[in-house]
Amino acid sequence: MNDSTLPIGATGVLLAAALIIANAGLSLALSLNLERSILMAAVRSLVQLTLIGYVLVPIFAWRSPWMIGLVALAMILMASRESVGRVKRTYPGIFRHAFLGVSTSALVVGLYGLLFVIGARPWYEPRYLVPLLGMLLGNTLTGVSLGLDRFLEIADEERDRIEGLLAVGATPWQSSRFAVQRSLSAGMTPILNTMSVVGLVSLPGMMTGQILAGNNPALASRYQIVILFMISSTTALGMMIAVGLAYRSMFDDEARLVVLGPGRGGSE
Repeated sequence: MNDSTLPIGATGVLLAAALIIANAGLSLALSLNLERSILMAAVRSLVQLTLIGYVLVPIFAWRSPWMIGLVALAMILMASRESVGRVKRTYPGIFRHAFLGVSTSALVVGLYGLLFVIGARPWYEPRYLVPLLGMLLGNTLTGVSLGLDRFLEIADEERDRIEGLLAVGATPWQSSRFAVQRSLSAGMTPILNTMSVVGLVSLPGMMTGQILAGNNPALASRYQIVILFMISSTTALGMMIAVGLAYRSMFDDEARLVVLGPGRGGSE
């Protein structure tokens, strides 16, 4: 295998940016009103990825567990914030629940993968920990966000059904179990779809990056399998924690449904 990677300079980045501008132009021509969102997302991606590229250079060189821990904490906080920001309804404590779901699942599964699957030594080796944690968090926040959003939507729209079941003697769990089940199913759909077509329809980012870096495709495929399995596990665990805590917060001490308010992702 060729161990060299073709460099991408400022010109290459600008040429790639032209594709985003073309997308914004299509949105404008078709009156989709997405051009502002497209350009803002592109600018955020450009700034964030450029900054993290420079920030990671000294972190990788220092290999300080304290510095890496601060980076991991910042990543977890931002992932938790984003997962709540996409939810259309809210309730007191939703950020705390999302944080517990995201952080617990990512740390438990991430450390398991680093120590026992990949065998990184030390476990805080930044070359492995930071990219792995980023992939786990990126997918987990999507699952947690979808799960919470779907659960709160069902709890709000099916309030009469839930309260009717409570009125005839059902427990809070019996009256809302269907909402928990449907929300967990919705949150798992994206990663299950990805796992179903990976390798046949698409080559995911982890594998593509390793191949572009000159690694053996067989080794790259094994890494991708491990990452996909870890992402699936992290997403499921994070959702179960967040939605489970949300379910417990949906009822007061007298087993009555609480009133939901609009979240940052909603327009109510």
